[in-house]
Amino acid sequence: MSKAGQTTSADAGQPEMKELAAAIAQVMERGVDAVRMSLERATKGGAALPFDPLAPARAFGEFASSAMLNPLQAIDAHQKLVREWGEFWKDTVARASGNKKDATISPERGDRRFSHPSWSEQPVFDSMKQAYLLAARQSLEMVADSDLAPEAKTRVTFFTKQLLNALSPANFVFSNPEAIQRALETGGVSLLSGLANMLADVGSPSGLVSRRSEDNFELGKTIAATPGKVIFQNAMMQLIQYQPSTDSVYRRPLLYVPPLVNKYYILDLQPSSSFVKWLVDQGHTVFVISWVNPGPTLRDKGITEYILEGPVAALQAIERATGERRSDMFGFCMGGTLAALAAAYLSATNEAERLGTVTLIGTLLDFSDMGEWETFLEAGHRDAFERHARSKGVISADQLQALFSAVRANDLIWSSVVNHYLLDRTAPASDLLFWFADGSNIPEAFLVEYTRSLLHENKLCTPGAFMVNGTPIDLGQIQSPVSLISLKDDHVSGWKATYEGATLFKAPTRFVLGGSGHNAGLVNPPAARKHGFWTNEQLPASADDWMQGAQKHEGSWWPDWQSWLATQNGEEEVDARVPGQGNLPAIEDAPGSYVRMKTNS
Repeated sequence: MSKAGQTTSADAGQPEMKELAAAIAQVMERGVDAVRMSLERATKGGAALPFDPLAPARAFGEFASSAMLNPLQAIDAHQKLVREWGEFWKDTVARASGNKKDATISPERGDRRFSHPSWSEQPVFDSMKQAYLLAARQSLEMVADSDLAPEAKTRVTFFTKQLLNALSPANFVFSNPEAIQRALETGGVSLLSGLANMLADVGSPSGLVSRRSEDNFELGKTIAATPGKVIFQNAMMQLIQYQPSTDSVYRRPLLYVPPLVNKYYILDLQPSSSFVKWLVDQGHTVFVISWVNPGPTLRDKGITEYILEGPVAALQAIERATGERRSDMFGFCMGGTLAALAAAYLSATNEAERLGTVTLIGTLLDFSDMGEWETFLEAGHRDAFERHARSKGVISADQLQALFSAVRANDLIWSSVVNHYLLDRTAPASDLLFWFADGSNIPEAFLVEYTRSLLHENKLCTPGAFMVNGTPIDLGQIQSPVSLISLKDDHVSGWKATYEGATLFKAPTRFVLGGSGHNAGLVNPPAARKHGFWTNEQLPASADDWMQGAQKHEGSWWPDWQSWLATQNGEEEVDARVPGQGNLPAIEDAPGSYVRMKTNS
């Protein structure tokens, strides 16, 4: 027994009883809530599932059939497995005997699951890690070497990766050395608290794993806080005009068209990384569309409505507010697709003069190569997605977030499982994660039309095949100079696939490749001096040829795009325009009310 005020070794790692009791009480309370919410979700409305639950079984069935039809290939694969595992165990024994050997296999660059020192320094966990990585590599190689058709191979690869990601030893408490160490340090409280966290997530309306602290940011105060006014609105969007920070501005206003899936303010995160603020500081009169978060009452709004009541209506409002008929327009991801459609529609309806330039960032126009996303275009998934949309009127933000997370499960799901459930670590404040979690629904009509006509049938590649408001769309009719900006590690819009879209334009077209991924590559302020970018003023036939002739530059692509915009605008400037002082009075302060809408479905 220790004296008062002293701690013995027996006391080390022991939690205070009140901490333990509080953790147990929290688990019990959240467990009840989790059961209740799970039952509510399971019985709510009898809506169809948004996915095909039999798709993985069909995919693996195709793989098994292919393997049985090629027994010689299966024998070769078996011999390779035996040889590689023999080498693995020989190296493992050598390392355990003190004969230092290089690792049989190491994590790929960017794989942070095994970054804790114990995964390399402790022989048991090092062997466990390498065994997992070897088995994962072999599994994917077997699929890659199979005789499956390309579409089937893509599906099997995707589902194999999902299974392998889930089975990582980092995801289980007794095979994760960091989780074991943390449990010992806290006397088990970390595991109880992690269980409480899991039950809280299960009991939440979305049922998704938490990836951020709820109260890190406040719209209009610490994020989406660049000063501006809503100067126009309709049923589909609000139009924000930002307060100038320079005495004079470029004559042509600049309009941003965001994607529907998330809110517009990925361009207006914290001031230090706000693209909107940076553009305002360069002397642009910046306008931004803030889409409504649609509920079932807007289920019939399709692509035509989003074009006419979105960018087309915004350009008309900008002319009323500033007196300028011609604007520059840029869009990101799906917003870029809408911007391209709007530009083609304006050209087809003799209003091409409304646009000075068109910039498409991380945007697919040719959907023939969607990588792993093709998995979700398989007939079973596509039909299930559409049935669910018809039953609910929308696809909810939570379901879309789950879809995007699945494509990068290690970064967007399993890392949070480990930190939140095994380690009981509070997620660090992240404006990008705050934005990612703040999603929007998509109406049934838009989803069905976009999925079938654009993604599946790839109609934008055939002039006149797709219609907006009864008008045939031909991207080759766009008369404005076009800038395509893609991101090298983009998991949503693969850069080589976006490059194919450049061939659809006849107007002067420039392609720039930024570093990093879909979101982090977009939010790349010059002051950060990160990622780099590539330029090549030529547009050869293939993306590989373009890269071969490209020049690498340090830092952000933002200044390069600004230089291109300035060249297109010329030197003509006008006095800075104050929101609300034109022909359109201010309705409310930015970021407006539409961005705050939360729609449960």
